[in-house]
Amino acid sequence: MSPMRRIRTARTVLAALAAVALTTTLAQSSGQAEPATGQLYQDAAAPVDRRADDLLHRMTLEEKVGQMVQIRVGKLRGDCQWTAGPLREDCMKTVLADDKVGSILSGGGDFPVPDNTPQAWAEMTNAVQRYALEHSRLKIPVLYGADGVHGHNNLITATLFPQQIGVGATWDPALATQLGESTSKAMRATGVLWDFAPVSDVARDTRWGRYYETFSEDPLLAGTMAAADVRGLQTNRDKKTADLTATAKHFAGYSQPANGHDRVPAQLPVRYLQDQFLPSFQAQFDAGVGTVMADSGAVNGVPVHASKFMLTTELRQRMGFTGVVVSDWQDVRALVDSYHVAADYPTAIAMAVNAGVDMAMEPSEASEFTQDLIQDVHKGLVSQQRIDEAVRRILTLKFRLGLFEKPYVDASAANGIVNGADRDLARRAATESAVLLKNDHNVLPLAKSVGRLVITGDAADSPSEQFGGWTVNWQGLTSDSGPTPPVVTVLQGVREAVGADHVVAASDQASAVAATKSADAALVVLGEKPGAEGLNDSESPALTADQQALVSALKATGKPVIVVLETGRPLVLGAAANADALLEGWLPGSEGGHAIADVLFGAANPSGRLPVSWPKTVGDEPMSYDQLPGTNGGTSSNYDPQFPFGHGLSYTSFTTSAPSVPSQVDAGGRVTVRVTVRNTGSVAGTDVVPVYVHQPVSPVLVPERRLVGFARVDLAPGEQRTVDLTFAVSQLAVTTGDVDASGRREVERGGYEVVVGDARAPFTVR
Repeated sequence: MSPMRRIRTARTVLAALAAVALTTTLAQSSGQAEPATGQLYQDAAAPVDRRADDLLHRMTLEEKVGQMVQIRVGKLRGDCQWTAGPLREDCMKTVLADDKVGSILSGGGDFPVPDNTPQAWAEMTNAVQRYALEHSRLKIPVLYGADGVHGHNNLITATLFPQQIGVGATWDPALATQLGESTSKAMRATGVLWDFAPVSDVARDTRWGRYYETFSEDPLLAGTMAAADVRGLQTNRDKKTADLTATAKHFAGYSQPANGHDRVPAQLPVRYLQDQFLPSFQAQFDAGVGTVMADSGAVNGVPVHASKFMLTTELRQRMGFTGVVVSDWQDVRALVDSYHVAADYPTAIAMAVNAGVDMAMEPSEASEFTQDLIQDVHKGLVSQQRIDEAVRRILTLKFRLGLFEKPYVDASAANGIVNGADRDLARRAATESAVLLKNDHNVLPLAKSVGRLVITGDAADSPSEQFGGWTVNWQGLTSDSGPTPPVVTVLQGVREAVGADHVVAASDQASAVAATKSADAALVVLGEKPGAEGLNDSESPALTADQQALVSALKATGKPVIVVLETGRPLVLGAAANADALLEGWLPGSEGGHAIADVLFGAANPSGRLPVSWPKTVGDEPMSYDQLPGTNGGTSSNYDPQFPFGHGLSYTSFTTSAPSVPSQVDAGGRVTVRVTVRNTGSVAGTDVVPVYVHQPVSPVLVPERRLVGFARVDLAPGEQRTVDLTFAVSQLAVTTGDVDASGRREVERGGYEVVVGDARAPFTVR
């Protein structure tokens, strides 16, 4: 072949290849690309990254942006808006076929009607999935999400566990993993494969309505419990369904709004943000959590879901998260309507996506979001590379969950898997979460042979107060929730424990006082109305005047008065602090009545410890044990709670030896602390041993002590056990630099002390 002929032949080939490429590009942009059959991305044996890249290469821009929006199920049923009803094909066509939406969610109360049963949920999610797959050119399944924050709490037949604040009080990561695994099994049985839990924020202000959704005020305890929950949620032992992904939320700084109200901007110095708020999230990233929900709030004047510093620099570059970031409910639109940082919706979308949001929980106008994002790409406001990055993460998540291979669930099996499941686990969790705050004269445990016990108080027989918010409906049980989930109230549990003939239920103060005069003791169960988010904010987080007056009136009878609290936060007690015994049961869930009765009558020895500080007055907010020292005479700015972080009594007694530690350790090393714990009482019990570190001298302010580890130790009477607890020296890192926090997070070299109880052991970081 002559040189000129070779050139002409090469030009012909190149022209042909260019024509093919142009045809492919036009097909992708117009949605006319050929259907996929037997492609690499459909091969379950192929590596996930190659499957994601293969599928991404075949998608049109319209198909890609559809994956980046999540819409509530209400848009697929009823009147295609807010009125619930059966799924409608025309509604599904708009969202799933026309807008190519890749994810659907049920918010609180978005359950199937008329039957809120596991089978009905499975049938609903299957129907949504079937329509999506049948109308998807590339057969991309949808990912269905919901908030399962204390079990599959959207269902009226599910077993509900204690809310997260109660789980935090157990100081039991193994239990948190079991609760997560149970929740995952129930949710997966109904086709819900994305759980918007756990909440990873640290609790700092009891005025905040979501306080009970946190595990602790301490970043290490909160992170440890959240990571344990993640491991359980993302466990799938039988592999009969696709896996479930958990969510680390709300990244980050959400839980300390400036005035205590939900979704109010926070002012958090960068040092405080990095040293106190981010570590609890890091624990979940290390545990492999699949998704992150961005903070709805603003930090230091910038909405977090529009902050590249938070969602890219901190989250991805510094903390190493590689999964999917989703915005919270309608937050992208809030950049226009509430925060006024964007002039219009397309600008807001570009801000959020460029900052690092991969998927927007819109949740109502899919076509507006997708069309505006397409315009952003065409105008150069969002790059094609950024779109591909976000969609690759979403597809990777779906492949890793096994959603392409197992898009459906067995609806006929759902009721059997969910209904009545794990009641023993719920009882154990509620029992471990109970914290005995006060027990004057050892009034507890009560004898089961008690002659006459008066029980009163607003929460004594109230399922709604026992469950709290996020129970069937967003704000908790309401008049339109339908049947009450399975529950044993405190009144029912006490009657079962000692016999109904020994229990007098009093509905008001006068009858309670009259009955107590001839009784052996009075049991007062006090709570707060259920609620969620902003509607649950409280400017006066304290027991009401009527609640305090009831305790005072019963105390005046001279009979022992035991107060049981079913609250989502440590409420200021006022006169109720004068009760002979105080037991915090938190929001204990389905088996709360059994669990509290077990503790009251000694069938269980309380082992819960406060995961938060208990304030004396409303003015003590925000409060935490690790607040920084000041110059007003106290080593920690007069930290003076009603009950301190870590407090909790037992029916037995324990001693702990002085800790032993190595004298020197490298900054990148680990420290092993050894202590011996002994049960010096007459009954079996569980001690929780927290290990703190004190840094005598630091170039920047640090707390008087920082929790670095803890252990639960079960001991028979007279038994002792030696416990080794290891922590990474990196946990002692602080953000260096001046007021601007311009330095790195690093461990200061020098002297430290391990603190266990009143004993200390020094060590040096080299």
